[in-house]
Amino acid sequence: MKIVILDGYTENPGDLSWEGFERLGELTVYDRAPADQATVLERIGDAEIVYTNKTLLAREIIQQAPCLKYIGVLATGYNVVDIEAAAERQIPVTNIPSYGTAAVGQFAIALLLEICHHIGHHSQEVFSGRWQSSPDWCFWDYPLIELDGKTMGIIGFGRIGQATAKIAKALGMKILAYDVQVSESGRELADYVDLNTLLEQSDVISLHCPLFPSTQGIICRETIAKMKDGVILLNNSRGPLIVEQDLADALNSGKVAAAGLDVVSTEPICADNPLLKAKNCIITPHISWASKESRQRLMDNAVDNLAKFLAGTPVNVVNQ
Repeated sequence: MKIVILDGYTENPGDLSWEGFERLGELTVYDRAPADQATVLERIGDAEIVYTNKTLLAREIIQQAPCLKYIGVLATGYNVVDIEAAAERQIPVTNIPSYGTAAVGQFAIALLLEICHHIGHHSQEVFSGRWQSSPDWCFWDYPLIELDGKTMGIIGFGRIGQATAKIAKALGMKILAYDVQVSESGRELADYVDLNTLLEQSDVISLHCPLFPSTQGIICRETIAKMKDGVILLNNSRGPLIVEQDLADALNSGKVAAAGLDVVSTEPICADNPLLKAKNCIITPHISWASKESRQRLMDNAVDNLAKFLAGTPVNVVNQ
C-alpha cells in the first residue's frame, strides 16, 4: 500500500513522527505543495492513499490518478478537494473534524488580550531602554482595555466557539452567540440571539464559523455599520468571512477600534492586502492550530482515519 503526503511540512516540520503512517504502508512525504498539476500527478503516481493539507486536488487530478482509493485531508476544512469527483470514483475523502479546539480558542483570546494590552509592544519598548529613561514610573502607548463586564458576540458556536466562550466567561465577559444550530452545551455558555442583535450589542465579535456561501463576506460594510462604534473584531476561522477592504476602511475610520486576525483571504498574504496598511490591525500567519499538542492530535486522528478505512470501517468521510 503506497501512501503519499503531498505537503506535510506545516503539520510536521520535524518535531513529530510519521511512524504511524509508516506502519500502514510505504510512505513518501513531500514538504510543500507543488506549483502545478503535472507535478501533483507525478507525486501521486501509483499511490492508493493520498493526503493533502493545502494542495489542490481538482477533478482533473482525481480522474487521472488511476490507483487512487482514498484521500485524507490533514485539516478540518476540505474545500481543497473536489469531493464530488472523488465520490464519482467511490473514493472516500476524510477530514479531521476536531483536533485544535483548545488551541484555536486559546489563540482567539490571545489576539484579544494583545489588543487590550499591547504586551509585545510595551515589552519591546522596555528592552529598547525607554523605561530606564522615562520621567514617570510607568507608561503606556495605547488605551488599556478591561474586559470584565463587556459583551463578546461569537458567530459560529460549535466546539471552537464554545471553547472561546469558556475563556471569555472566565474573564468576566457576557456571551452572545449566533449559529444556525442551537445546542444545550451552547445554552449553558451563552444567550443565543439573531445576527443583528449580536452585531448591535457586542463589544467584541469573534468569528468561529465555517466558510460556506452563506458565510462568505459575513463581515462587510453593511454588517459593520450595525456594530457598536469602537468594536473589536477577531477572526481565526477563515479569511474570506471578511470583506477585507471594508474592514480596512472601518479600522481607518475608527468604526472598528481594532482587529486581531490569524487568517486572510489569500494565504500567504498578498502584498496589496489592504489590511496590511490599516490602523490597529494585528495579523498572525495562520498559526492558531499549530501548537505541538494540536498537531500531534491531528496526526493521530489522520492515522486512525486511515487505519479504519483499511479495516473496512471508514470514519470522518465528508463525501458519503
